Order: sequence, then C-alpha cells, then structure tokens
Amino acid sequence: MARYTGPKTKIARKFGEAIFGDDKSFEKRNYPPGQHGNARRRGKKSEYAIQLQEKQKAKYTYGILERQFRNLFKSARAAQGITGEVLLQLCESRLDNVVFRMGIAPTRSAARQLVSHRHITVNGELVNIPSYSLKAGDVVAVREKSKSLEAIDRSLSNSSHVYEWITWNDDTKQGTYVSVPARIQIPENINEQFIVELYSK
Repeated sequence: MARYTGPKTKIARKFGEAIFGDDKSFEKRNYPPGQHGNARRRGKKSEYAIQLQEKQKAKYTYGILERQFRNLFKSARAAQGITGEVLLQLCESRLDNVVFRMGIAPTRSAARQLVSHRHITVNGELVNIPSYSLKAGDVVAVREKSKSLEAIDRSLSNSSHVYEWITWNDDTKQGTYVSVPARIQIPENINEQFIVELYSK
C-alpha cells in the first residue's frame, strides 16, 4: 500500500506543528512552506479548508490513507458514542499506534515497519498487520527472537511517555492495551468535530 515518503518537515510546517514528533528543522522554520510561507498576511481560510486540513492532519499523524480513514469514519459513525471521539479511539487502537505508544518504536512509521517485519505478537500470536485493531486486555509483546534488536532497545531507553490505558514491562518486553482511551487521554491536537462535519456534507 502506498505511503507518504516525502519530507516530513514540510508537512509539519503545513499544519504549524511537529505532528511527526521532535523535529529540529521544523523548530527553525515553523511557518508554512513555499515562497510566501513567512509572509505576515495570509488569506483567511474557508470553513471547508479548515475541515479538510484537520482531516489531513489526522491522516498524516496516524499514517492512514484516505480509503482506510473513510472506512474508520464509517465504523465510528455506526458505533455508539460521539462519532469524532470514537474515530480517534479507533485510530489509537491500531497495532502500529500502540507499538509506538508503548515506546517499542520511536515513530508510528517505525512501528509499522516493526509490525510488518514480524517482530510483534498479540496475545502470543505473530501479527504483521499494522492496522490490526486491538481490544481491551490484548497483550502486545516483542517477538522472542527480536528482543535483542538494538533499534528496539534504543527506542525503549529513550521513551518517557506514560499512558494510563497502557502498561509496559521492560524486563519481559511486553505490555497490555488495558482499555480504550477516553478523548481527554489522547494527546493529539486534532479537532475531530471538523472531520465529522467534513464527512457529513
């Protein structure tokens, strides 16, 4: 499946925030890309443009393409609860995202690679589908043969994030997706209501 492989700083500058994590290049030029990016006066965005930008930000943040994202929205709309919140919860429940949240990988793209290359197990079974949707209580672990990988050790040693809906054991290199996070527990700066309004037109 196609993935965005272009310059991430350019995308971060487009949204005005480092959506892919720490980025020294973004810190130096935290204004929109292009020859007029640093101009003080920029035209006022339409309501549609704001909604579209919020959807694109969510897609880039979680590394999801349009068709998959639209299917997630349909699932969120069919589920009980507030559609926008459920949509973000579905994004957070993806295996690649949880691997990233646990600190096994430094970025979501790196987490996708670990899952695709068969380094991750769920409830003891090898799973190589990054979009695999986890359920509360699922145990995510580094495959036995992969526990000595330097990239994983380095990522875990640099990880300082603690999330209430996830537990992690450094000794066994496994953690539990304890529960679906509430909206207030999801740290991403995304206005999900704009996305709902865009898809509801």
